[in-house]
Amino acid sequence: MKEAWTTMASIMGVWAFSQSLLHTIFPPELRFASLKLLHRLLTYFSSYCYYDITETDGVNTNELYNAVQLYLSSSASVSASRLTLTRSPNSSSTTYNLSTNDRLLDSFHGATVEWEHVVTQRHSPNFSWRPLPEEKRAFTLRLRKNNKHLVLNSYLDFITDRAADLRRRNQDRLLYTNSRGGSLDSRGHPWESVPFKHPSTFHTLAMDPVKKSEIMADLLDFANGEAFYQKTGRAWKRGYLLYGPPGTGKSSMIAAMANFLSYDIYDLELTEVNTNSELRKLLMKTSSKSIIVIEDIDCSINLTNRNKKFGGSKNNYDAGGGDDGANTITLSGLLNFTDGLWSCCGSERIFVFTTNHIGKLDPALLRSGRMDMHIHMSYCTFPALRILMKNYLDLEEGDLEGEGFEAVIDEAEMTPADISEVLIRNRRNKSRAVVELMEALKIRAEKSGLKKLRIGNVEDEEQEKRALESPQQLQQNCVDDDKMHRT
Repeated sequence: MKEAWTTMASIMGVWAFSQSLLHTIFPPELRFASLKLLHRLLTYFSSYCYYDITETDGVNTNELYNAVQLYLSSSASVSASRLTLTRSPNSSSTTYNLSTNDRLLDSFHGATVEWEHVVTQRHSPNFSWRPLPEEKRAFTLRLRKNNKHLVLNSYLDFITDRAADLRRRNQDRLLYTNSRGGSLDSRGHPWESVPFKHPSTFHTLAMDPVKKSEIMADLLDFANGEAFYQKTGRAWKRGYLLYGPPGTGKSSMIAAMANFLSYDIYDLELTEVNTNSELRKLLMKTSSKSIIVIEDIDCSINLTNRNKKFGGSKNNYDAGGGDDGANTITLSGLLNFTDGLWSCCGSERIFVFTTNHIGKLDPALLRSGRMDMHIHMSYCTFPALRILMKNYLDLEEGDLEGEGFEAVIDEAEMTPADISEVLIRNRRNKSRAVVELMEALKIRAEKSGLKKLRIGNVEDEEQEKRALESPQQLQQNCVDDDKMHRT
């Protein structure tokens, strides 16, 4: 045993002497250059290349690191065996992150890449007796050299776009309003916001399925049409007009659109805006990927009867607000808001106008480019009734056969809101809900039939009166009608 310790001590002495001799012969600069050359040789003959994405770039946060972390969270939740679960303050969902020093394989355009989450401990210099440990975090991307130019740039752009989409979908959407008028908050913003948690979706929306499919396809085509709008030189925006009687689901449609695209909503109250310049400032403070809503456009301010008020001049767009002139928003200002140069201040925005009386709107507001798609929110139809029955009573399509709803629903002219009230009131008793709804539909159908009969009798009386008139008088009436139509 004594001989073993003696041999070990001799070896350590020789090793120490060799190190001191090497340090004397080879200076530190030469040793560093040798190690660097060795590293380059190993890198040259290796078939892989490596890229480090650190959490911070000096004192600034590396946004690419955050994007990679969010992107890998969507992939890690499926393929990784060990995950770190987090939830941010502005999110209502759990995020799955890659664990420390764990690896994950990903593929892009047929090429396989490997990600590794590297976390090391480091001690920052300080004057305290106990150094404070800090973690140095980074993602290491490993890919083959022959895929370097094919994958690297486009892959990182794809990760950035994907992370932005995930961040928007994970965060709670906001509902903005300009209830303060033109005043600003402490941060200089004219909008107030609250979390938007409306549960309406296209799946639960009481509307004809064919019409819903058309609207959803149009929304998706708009959201994915950035390249098209840039190619054609058009502003990346689209306008929708929702018109129909009250209670037909116009507000629910707006909420379903926001939930479908994960957009924020700006509820613009025109009565709180005093001038066109304030309207432009509000527009400039809206964000991309948002829906700007003006409800009851025919009742907000007086922008109708432009030709009658100004003697039929087609170029006069400066129709004032109310009769007393208190509101100075003009039709020209509103048109520039939707289709002028100021509408290009942001991208990927949707304008939604609602009205109960489309005939009261100025034709200048209805043309394409301002209101591209007109959506008629009609009375409840049988396909919409099936959706309501499924939502409130969990009744399938086969459960409604033989009840007679299809024969009476069109004549009743009841809105989805009226039918929903009947179903909500009897939601705990399905049979009673069906009976009471049928009775309500029959009553409304009878009233609607009597109303149409009275209107028809009035029209018949007018036709008989005109038939008894002399041919000369009838011809003069036709001339007068023609002049009035031209005017």
